[in-house]
Amino acid sequence: MTPHRHVPSIIAALIERGETVSVAESVTAGGLGRALTFSPGASAVFRGGVIAYSNEVKIQHLEVNPELITRHSVVSEEVANAMADSIRKKFGTTWGIATTGVAGPGDFEGIAEGTVWIAIRGPINQSLQLALDSGRDAIQTGAISSAIGTFARILGASSKAK
Repeated sequence: MTPHRHVPSIIAALIERGETVSVAESVTAGGLGRALTFSPGASAVFRGGVIAYSNEVKIQHLEVNPELITRHSVVSEEVANAMADSIRKKFGTTWGIATTGVAGPGDFEGIAEGTVWIAIRGPINQSLQLALDSGRDAIQTGAISSAIGTFARILGASSKAK
């Protein structure tokens, strides 16, 4: 794995600001946490994460309200925001980043393969929906890259990327 080009800048920005980050991952299955910890210095700012692949884990360990899942679907902005808020609170971090989506193959409960929601919660909150294609690996990789790129922009770290 090669480090994502923005990760060293993210790590530096978080260290400089005295901030920390944690992740709650579904569709990215641990890939986001791995990407964020691939660069030296990550241990100063990355606290950990939860791979919440099943609804039960989202509900029991991230305390996502089951009604959100019923009302909006597990692949929704509302659930992504709840996951990010929960991981941030549970790990006591400045920032929480969450991913949920459909990696495929095929659609899930009427939601198209490649639909991904990313939520970043902290001093600035942002969520984004992606429509990715090209198969499972590309969907997961695209979601990870989008989460990292968006987080770098929020931190103002993308302009410092080397």
